[in-house]
Amino acid sequence: MTTATERLLAAMSPDDEAEARLPFGGPARAEWSYLPGSRRGAELAQFSPAGRKAAYRLLATALSRPAFAQAVTIMAFEELLDIEEREELRRHIDGYYVALFGSPDDDAWGWRFEGHHLSVNVTVVGGQPIVAPLFLGSNPARVLDDGNLVAAPLLREEAMARDLVTGLPSALRERAVVAGTAPSDIITAMDASTNGALEPAGVTVAELPAEGRGLLARLLRVYTGRLAPGLAEAGQDRLWDADTTFAWAGGLRPGDKHYYRIQGPGLLVEYDNTQREGNHAHTVLRHPGADFGTSLLTAHLATERP
Repeated sequence: MTTATERLLAAMSPDDEAEARLPFGGPARAEWSYLPGSRRGAELAQFSPAGRKAAYRLLATALSRPAFAQAVTIMAFEELLDIEEREELRRHIDGYYVALFGSPDDDAWGWRFEGHHLSVNVTVVGGQPIVAPLFLGSNPARVLDDGNLVAAPLLREEAMARDLVTGLPSALRERAVVAGTAPSDIITAMDASTNGALEPAGVTVAELPAEGRGLLARLLRVYTGRLAPGLAEAGQDRLWDADTTFAWAGGLRPGDKHYYRIQGPGLLVEYDNTQREGNHAHTVLRHPGADFGTSLLTAHLATERP
């Protein structure tokens, strides 16, 4: 990650570097967004081809190969949206921004790769990176041709959760479905922190039958598996226990507007697909108390005190 950052800096023009560099301790580091529009940082559109390639290489240090494929597909969907919207918002595949907070030479630094439907926030403290919040969205969620699926970057996240909730015994499913109508977006939206559990919690891992526990474990691995190897494996034991919960809201049939969340110790996953009549998905992986490296920074500062 450090090497990729240095290569990106070497490929930037002085103006791009000046726009990309922001103070680590400033408020901008926690001001993240998945909405369309400009950002703090340097835009890929103004980079040289070598600079854009270096930016993608940096992104790939935080994401697994499947998640990187999802990310670049989501970016490409901006061109599809631009055609559908008749260029109203002038969307384009290079309308994404890189921001560097501090310097890789510092003991605490970070970076963000962000634009519409993609926000990857990385904080590195004492050489230890944490990637959170990590947001992937897709509009449309599904591209069809005569009823046949052409592209759906977040299909696994939807299908596995639906299989989980519809496969539950009826009494347990009634408890897992906490609302008949799904919220209009992920509940935590673009909050800087997510301390405190969302309610109702739904059903716990301990209550699920064996098949349900297996499906929930696989679904959670889809989200934690968005991180690059090594990053995904670090600290996994603390993210799953018998009290981890699953909750669903909205319809159960494919195409229905729906929402679900998974909550565990130091873990929050949210998925919402309600906009565009259930064809516009938002997903986020967060670590309450550790987003933007909060817990790492607290521990690091404690060790430095005399």
